[in-house]
Amino acid sequence: MKVGIIGTGYVGLPTGVGLAELGNNVICIDREPKKIEALKAGKITLYEEGLEELFHKNVKAGRLHFTTSMEEGVSDADLVIIAVGTPPHPITKEADMKYIHAAATELAEYLKGYTVIATKSTVPVGTGDDIEALISKKNPFVSFDVISLPEFLREGFAVYDFFHPDRIIVGADTERARNVIKELYKPFADKTKILFVKRRSSETIKYASNAFLAMKIHYINEMANFCEATGADITEVAQGMGLDTRIGNRFLNPGPGYGGSCFPKDTLAMSYMARQNNVEMTLINAAIAGNAKRKQQMAERILNAVKDIEKPKIAILGLAFKNGTDDCRESPAMEIIGHLLEHNANIIAYDPKAMGTACQLLGDKIGYADNMYATLQGADVLAVLTEWQEFKTLDLAQASRLMRHKIIIDCRNLINRDEAYKNGFKYQGIGHKEQEKLNELRQVA
Repeated sequence: MKVGIIGTGYVGLPTGVGLAELGNNVICIDREPKKIEALKAGKITLYEEGLEELFHKNVKAGRLHFTTSMEEGVSDADLVIIAVGTPPHPITKEADMKYIHAAATELAEYLKGYTVIATKSTVPVGTGDDIEALISKKNPFVSFDVISLPEFLREGFAVYDFFHPDRIIVGADTERARNVIKELYKPFADKTKILFVKRRSSETIKYASNAFLAMKIHYINEMANFCEATGADITEVAQGMGLDTRIGNRFLNPGPGYGGSCFPKDTLAMSYMARQNNVEMTLINAAIAGNAKRKQQMAERILNAVKDIEKPKIAILGLAFKNGTDDCRESPAMEIIGHLLEHNANIIAYDPKAMGTACQLLGDKIGYADNMYATLQGADVLAVLTEWQEFKTLDLAQASRLMRHKIIIDCRNLINRDEAYKNGFKYQGIGHKEQEKLNELRQVA
């Protein structure tokens, strides 16, 4: 099948590589010449584990191509996938549809024969209708169908998720379009549930899923606060909750709040759509407000840890919004750093993959280290903000020798707290009391 993909970001590029690996002839379209030039030169423009190997394999096999020309990308395609950004509007926080509408309007001119247009971007309910109208107005005699094909790729695990989807959702209102998608996903037919629904239902499923997971994160963070106040341990509480199959153990890891390219913007967009339709979304609104407050609380913990130290040096481990990616969009780490900088904090940071991305955003406002231990040299407090497994291997004895003051604020519960205490650290994780405070609580009891 000939597939055109508009957008080469964290959704478009892994999708294009994955479809090429399945044997399709894929051409990825992007209006940024520098990005296309880099991809043509064999340079991956984002980090995803396992992506580079498949990228080079399929380029070499002649199944994966890149262009800035919309005509070249869509004119002979059986399927065109729109995978451009839908960032929150700066004022209303609704999904900004300018890139979607621009893509639909431009591609309409070059369609030939019957073509399925799929929106893989997360879009508001009714977007399929809008795209349909735009294409019909620009090219009234073309034969096409617009479908919703939401993506469920986790950043950092996008390649794995593409080949091991837990479900494929297709919002298609015609049998002809459904048959095209059945052919596209034929390799998954025997192992993955492919659910065909109405287009508007498909557009809603993506928002409903992301909002639910965001609320789950907000809930476990509130429970972590409760555990800190009462002497319970959130790790044990989450484990006990997760054994209930109705709840499950995923997204029950307390931390500095949710971030990334999906949860923040999708909860805001869902809240906006609800208001537009006079529907109350109290749980989603609480999650949005609580998540913003969470990052402020984590910054305050770090500042409180060094409040009695003159000109403290703060070491940060983690800049990406999660492990496995270099994406810093809406990263809790970046927002916490922003709060710290408002207090003129002296910060040096390290991240295994996101140093370049973070530097583009922060510039020289903070310092950057080459590794974990270089970050700790002369530091007064260590704050762990991203859950990279590399940080679990931190040699606490060496860290103790490098740091000026032995303080750890572990916002991801990665550091072994018993080992931290043995090496003389004052340690504060998430969802349990510090050792000395726990001792005080036991004495009172």
